[in-house]
Parts: sequence; structure tokens; C-alpha cells
Amino acid sequence: MLVAVVPAHDEERTLPESLGALRVQDPPPDRVVVVADACTDATAAVAAALGAEVVETVGNTGRKAGALNQVLDALLPGLADDDLVLVTDADSALVPGFVAAATARLREDPGTGAVGGVFTGRPGGGLVGALQRNEYARYAREVARRGGAARVLTGTATLFRASVLREVAAARGGALPGRPGAVYDPGALTEDDEITLAVRTLGHRTASPRACVVVTEVMTTWRDLWEQRLRWQRGALDDLRAYGLTRVTAPYALRQAAMYAGILAVTLFLLATALFTAHGELGPPRGPWLVVTAVLVVERVVTVRRRGWRAVLLAAPVVVEFGYDLFQQAVYLRAAADLLARRAPGWHHPVARIPVGA
Repeated sequence: MLVAVVPAHDEERTLPESLGALRVQDPPPDRVVVVADACTDATAAVAAALGAEVVETVGNTGRKAGALNQVLDALLPGLADDDLVLVTDADSALVPGFVAAATARLREDPGTGAVGGVFTGRPGGGLVGALQRNEYARYAREVARRGGAARVLTGTATLFRASVLREVAAARGGALPGRPGAVYDPGALTEDDEITLAVRTLGHRTASPRACVVVTEVMTTWRDLWEQRLRWQRGALDDLRAYGLTRVTAPYALRQAAMYAGILAVTLFLLATALFTAHGELGPPRGPWLVVTAVLVVERVVTVRRRGWRAVLLAAPVVVEFGYDLFQQAVYLRAAADLLARRAPGWHHPVARIPVGA
């Protein structure tokens, strides 16, 4: 049996597309359960009208993780070990073939406990939207180059073995952090990153095959993007602190360390550039620096060329995407500062959204 669980908070606008994408999968889910969490719009009514089962949360204080736990507590006892649970966001739509590719991966590799999607962004959102789509294209390329190995089981869409979810729930409060018996840890700010660490800590592999594509919303304002990425990064840091340094978390910790070292290197580069400029010694790249610049431009273009000429034009000047990188580095520094200052993290919902079909 394949059960799709769709957590939704005020998603009447995007829910029809999300549920429609589930119906055209091969095979389609045997059951679709929409978890309406503290909705103030017609999410529950829309889901019911479209043929989904609707579960409305009661007294949930654990955000998305808490909402998922409420429905999984009821679902998992009735599922066999070889049944599958697909968790997909109400603002995301699976492309045709997602379920077929994901189930094939689980069938062919018993050691894989869960299969996540490779996400791409919806059109729209102006410059900030285009930059996110280029970023997502590079992430998808990186995953493909790793043979589909997933570092994070994206919250937009992930297919789990029911047996693995039960194993996670049983290990909470012992081998895994969190409340005993809960599949997701409500204390985690990024439930997808945390559940990935949980699944891998228990010895299961995680994958994201190239065909498992899911289309999701992009942030349409710099403020919303800042808040989203701040939550992502703070959540990643919090998860590493909760799990400690282990065989599973060591590669994640090393990547974080390398990223912050890279921020330091960029800062020194900008300071050196400012000093050269102040002394009138800054000019166009020459000699080996010309080669380095050319390689950088080629890398930026090649990694997004599949997205078309607009993506290439955005990437080729380098300076625009460099500004985007600086923006994200500022987010990472703020997340680290908040962690060190023990400031409580927050949860942010986008203010502006792209109309579906725009």
C-alpha cells in the first residue's frame, strides 16, 4: 500500500495542483491524507472536495513535525512493513514518474530507507525567483553527480518505508533525540534535515534519483528568502548539536566548517579588493587571474545551461550571482550568531506568493 500524507497550513490555493499531481502518478497513492493544521482558509473543504481524506490537527504546537506526528500515530499501526508513506508538501507538485522512480529505487536497494525528491522552482518571482531556480538547478546537478545519494530528504516530497518510520519512532529518546514514539522531532526547526539524520543514524541509506523531480514554490521577496534560509541554516546547526559528532554527522559538520571557512576567504578577498582599489591598483584580470575568471564563468554557465538562455544570461556576468552568494553568507553568519547567543529560532510563512499557473 502507498499512502500519501500532505501537511497543509492555509494551502487552499496550491492544494488542487498538489493533489492533481498525485493522481497522475504511476502507481497513484492508495490513500491521500491531507493534514489541515490550524488552517484559517478553506484548505480542509478543498481537500475533501478533491477526494482526499482530511485530518484536522488538535492542539498542535509542534509546527509541521507535530502535524505529521498526529496523523502518523494513527496511520502506522495499520500499515505493513513493506507499505510506503509519501510525505509531500501542499505547495509542491510531483512530476509524472516520481513515484515510479522512487518505488523502483526502494525495490532495487533494500538498504535504502527513504527516497527524496530533487526540487525545482516554479516560474515567477522576478530576479530573486530566477536566482533560486539557478541554485536549485546546481543542487540537482550535484545530486546527480553523486549517483543520486541524498544528503537531505527534502520536505517537499519524500517516500519512506513504513518499517523505517516505525524504527525511527521506536529509537526516539534513546539512539535518536526527540520524544519517544514520535516519528518527527517537534523540537527540530527543519524536520526534513532532522529526519534524514535519524534515518541515516539507524543505518539506512537515503537517495534522490534524477527522475524524482518535484516543483515547489520559490520565495518572491528578499525578506521571505532571508527568513526561509535563516530557518534552514539554523535548523541544520541545531540538528548537528542535537546529534553530536558521529560517523553520520561528521561529513555534515565538515561541510559546515568548510562553508564558514569559505565565508572567511571571501571576506579577505573583498578586503584585498578594497585595498587595491583604494591604491588605484585594481584593473581587469591578467595572466593566471584571467584564466581563473574564465573558468569561473564557464562553470557558472555550464551548471545551469539546461534551464535555458535566461538562466545562462543571469549566470554569465558572475557578479549578480556573487551578490546572491554574499546574501546567503550573511544568512549563515546570522544563523551562527543566533546559535551562539542562544536566541530562540522562529518560523516564518511567506508574505507574497506566486499565483498557481502564473
